[in-house]
Amino acid sequence: MSQRKSYHELRSARWMAPDDFRSFGHRSRTMQMGYGPEDWEGKPIIAVVNTWSEAQQCHVHFKDRAEWVKRGILQAGGFPMELPALSLSENFVKPTTMLYRNLLAMEVEELLRSHPIDGAVLMGGCDKTTPGLVMGAVSMGVPFIYLPAGPMLRGNYAGKVLGSGTDGFKYWDERRAGTISKEEWKGIEGGIARSYGHCMTMGTASTMTAIAEGLGLCLPGASSIPAADANHQRMSASCGRRIVEMVWEDLTPEKIITPAAVNNAVTVAMATGCSTNAIIHLIAMARRAGIPLELDDLDRVGRTTPVIANIRPSGKEYLMEDFYYAGGLRALMTELGDKLDHSALTVTGRSLGEGLEGAVNYNNDVIRPLSDPVYHEGSLAVLKGNLAPDGAVIKPAACDPKFHVHSGPALVANSYKEMKAIIDDPEYPLTPDTVLVLRNAGPQGGPGMPEWGMIPMPKALLKDGHRDMVRLSDARMSGTSFGACVLHIAPEAFVGGPLALIQTGDIIDLDIPNRTLNVRLDDEEMERRRAAWKAPAPRYERGYGWVFAKHIEQADKGCDFDFLKTEFGGPVPEPEIN
Repeated sequence: MSQRKSYHELRSARWMAPDDFRSFGHRSRTMQMGYGPEDWEGKPIIAVVNTWSEAQQCHVHFKDRAEWVKRGILQAGGFPMELPALSLSENFVKPTTMLYRNLLAMEVEELLRSHPIDGAVLMGGCDKTTPGLVMGAVSMGVPFIYLPAGPMLRGNYAGKVLGSGTDGFKYWDERRAGTISKEEWKGIEGGIARSYGHCMTMGTASTMTAIAEGLGLCLPGASSIPAADANHQRMSASCGRRIVEMVWEDLTPEKIITPAAVNNAVTVAMATGCSTNAIIHLIAMARRAGIPLELDDLDRVGRTTPVIANIRPSGKEYLMEDFYYAGGLRALMTELGDKLDHSALTVTGRSLGEGLEGAVNYNNDVIRPLSDPVYHEGSLAVLKGNLAPDGAVIKPAACDPKFHVHSGPALVANSYKEMKAIIDDPEYPLTPDTVLVLRNAGPQGGPGMPEWGMIPMPKALLKDGHRDMVRLSDARMSGTSFGACVLHIAPEAFVGGPLALIQTGDIIDLDIPNRTLNVRLDDEEMERRRAAWKAPAPRYERGYGWVFAKHIEQADKGCDFDFLKTEFGGPVPEPEIN
C-alpha cells in the first residue's frame, strides 16, 4: 500500500484548512450546525450517500443504518457528512427507474465533486441504485465503499415460502387462469414482502450487490446479509470505519476496478443465476472505469461458468436468506475456485483471496459444487443474428428447455397497450408455438427500457395449461422474472433496428445453444421494409427526457449517456474555491 496521506493532502483541507476569508466561511457555517474545530481538524470528511426515502421500500431501514455508518466513521477518526441522493424505488418510479439511473450517477459524481469530500460510503441496493451510485463514484474517483441494503426476509403465505417478484409473477398467471381465489391472492399480497430490504430472490438487486462485492467494492460477505439481521448494523459500522482508512491509504477506485476485478464480477454474476439486467449495468460500470467490456465477453464467461446458486428464479427452492445461512457469497466464490482471480485488490486493502479465507459452504444444495450445478452454463446467453445484429439476451436456466431451440410465427405488438389487449383476450387466436413480439420498448422507445419484457402468458394459453412461450422485445425484465423471454434486442425498434421491420406471421428462429436469433427474411425483403419504415415521433420535446433521448446509448453499450463515458473529453477538474 502507498504511503499514507497527510491531512493537508486531503480534498477537504482545501475547503477547511486555509487561513483566508472563504475558508472562514466554510468553518463558521460548519460551526453553525453545532460542530467545533475538533470535529474536522486533521480528519477526513466522509460522505454518507444515502438513497433513503419514504417512497423506497427496499431502503426504509437506511435512515437507521446511516447512523451506524456515522458511528463507524467517528470511531475511526473521520467526520461524517450525510448527503441524500435520488432513491429510485423499483416499484413506484414510472415509467421505469432505468430512465433515471444515469441521473443518479450524475448526481453522485457532482455531489462528491462539489462538496469537501475525501471518501464516501454509498448506501444502495434496490435495482438501479447499485450501478447508479457506483458509476458516479467511479467517475469522480475518490475512495468509496459500497454498503448493500441486504435482502428482505423470505415471504410466507399459508405455509408456503414466497419469493418476491418471482412468485408474484407465478401466482398472477394462476389468478388470471382462475386457479386461485381473490382471497388467496390477497393473502399472497400481504405475505410476499414482509420486512425491509430488497428482493430476496436472485433478482436485479441481489445480482447487483453480489456484483459489487465481486468487483471488490464491499466488505467480504456484506452483500449476503439479510437487511433485518443484526449483522447488517455491524457491517454498516464497519463500512464507516474502513472508509476512513481507505482515504488515508488513497485506495481509489481505479486501483480496485481492474480487468481482473471485472472478470471476477462477471463470473460471480453467471454463477449466481443473475438477472438479465446485470449485462447492461456491468457494461456501464466497467466502461466508467475505462474497461471496455463487451457482450461477447459476458457470453464467453457464461459458457464456462455454471449456475451454482440454487436461488429462485433459476433455482427451484431457496431464497437469499437460505443463501446467507449456507455461507453467502464468500462460500460461492470459494466454490468457484480458480475461475476467480484471487489476487484482485478489494476495499479491504487486501486481495480477494485473503477475504475468502475461512469461508465455508454449510449447505451444498443451496450453494452447489461445480460438479453438481443448477445449470451447466452461466445464467445468461447472448444471441445475435439478423434480428439482433448488436445482440440480445436470454436467461436459459429460467425457461422451459423445450424452447431453447424454437421456430414459430411472430405476433407483433407496437406497444405494451397493444400487447396487453392480446394477452388479456381469452379467445385470441394463437398457439404455444407463437412468438410474441413487443417493440418500441427500448431505451428510447419505452422510454427508458422498462421491465415489460416478461410479457405475461396469454389467457388463451393459460386456460389450456400452458405456462411458458417464446417472447421477444427490446425491453428489459425484472431479475425476479422467468420464462423464455428474449430481451434487450439491439438496435431497438424505435431507432429503426430490425425489430421494427418484423410483421405478424414472419417466422422467428431461436437457437440458444448456437446463440442465434433470426427472422426468415432475406436481405432484399429487409431492405424493402426498411425503405418503407417511418420513424416514430420523439417521446420528449423538453426537459430531462429530451436530454435522455439525445444522449442515451443502446443496450449493448450499457445504456450510459455518451457524454459520461470515460473517453468523452478530458478529465473534469477540481472545483475552484474563491
